[in-house]
Amino acid sequence: MTSTAGGAGQLLAISDLHIGYPENRALVERMAPVTDDDWLLVAGDVAETVADIRWTLKTLAGRFRKVVWVPGNHELWTHPSDSVTLRGVARYEYLVELCRELGVATPEDPYPVWDGPGGPVAVAPLFLLYDYSFLPAGCTTKEQGLEYAHGTGIVCSDEYLLHPDPYPSREAWCRARVAETERRLAELPGDLPVIPINHYPLDRHPMDVLWHPEFAMWCGTGLTADWHRRFRVHTMVYGHLHIPRTTWHEGVRFEEVSVGYPREWRKRSAPPGRLRRILPGEGEER
Repeated sequence: MTSTAGGAGQLLAISDLHIGYPENRALVERMAPVTDDDWLLVAGDVAETVADIRWTLKTLAGRFRKVVWVPGNHELWTHPSDSVTLRGVARYEYLVELCRELGVATPEDPYPVWDGPGGPVAVAPLFLLYDYSFLPAGCTTKEQGLEYAHGTGIVCSDEYLLHPDPYPSREAWCRARVAETERRLAELPGDLPVIPINHYPLDRHPMDVLWHPEFAMWCGTGLTADWHRRFRVHTMVYGHLHIPRTTWHEGVRFEEVSVGYPREWRKRSAPPGRLRRILPGEGEER
C-alpha cells in the first residue's frame, strides 16, 4: 500500500463516461475538482479505443490530485475502430502501462490509502470480470442462459468483442482474477476500512431493477458475494448498469456512479456527469 494524504479534499467517483459520444466527451471537458486535494475514482467504460482512453485519463490526471482507474468491458473490447488490435490479457496490460505513463493508479498497483476527510481507508481498484453465475430465472447453466438471452435479443457485445486470450474463456479469466484479488485484499490490515472500485458490483442485488434481467450474466460473479462483509468494506463503488443510485446491502453502501449514454441521461432530472462524493460521507467531515 501507499499512503497519500488527502488534506481537505474529497474522494469522488464516476464511471461509464463513454466518450465516443460527443455529448459525453463534452462532460469530461468540463469535469473539475472542488479542491486541489480531490481524488477521482474511474470505474471503467471510459471508451472503446486506446486514443480516447488516453485522452480522457490524461485530461483527468492533469486536474485531480490522484486518479484511480479500473477497466470496464468496453476498454477490453478489441473494437474494429481501434488501431490497437491487442486482445485479452495483452490489451489489459497495455492499458495498465498507459496508466502508469500518465500517473494513474490501476488494479496492478499497490492500493493507495486515502488519509483525507473520512479516512484513513484503503482504496482498492479491482479487475474481476464475470463468470455467467448471475443466470436468468429457470436457467442452471451458462449455455441455457445464453440460449435464453439470444431468444430475447439481449446479448452483450462482449460475446463478440471481449476476448479472454490466453485464457480459454472469460469465466476462466474471471476466476484467476478473483483468486489473485482475494489474496491481495486478505493482506490488508484487518482494522483498515476498504473502498473497492470495480466495474461490476460485488453482489447481485443491484441487478434486481434491470429491465432485462438476462443482462445480469455479464454483470459480475457470485464468487464475491460475501466480500463486502469479509474485507471491512466502507463503500463499494461500481458502474456498468447505467443506473446511478445508492443502495445499502447488509449495512454496506453500494454506489453506482455511471454517466451512461446520452439517450439515458437526457431522461433524468439530475445534471449529467456529476461526480459522486464517496468521502467524506455524512458526519465524516473534519
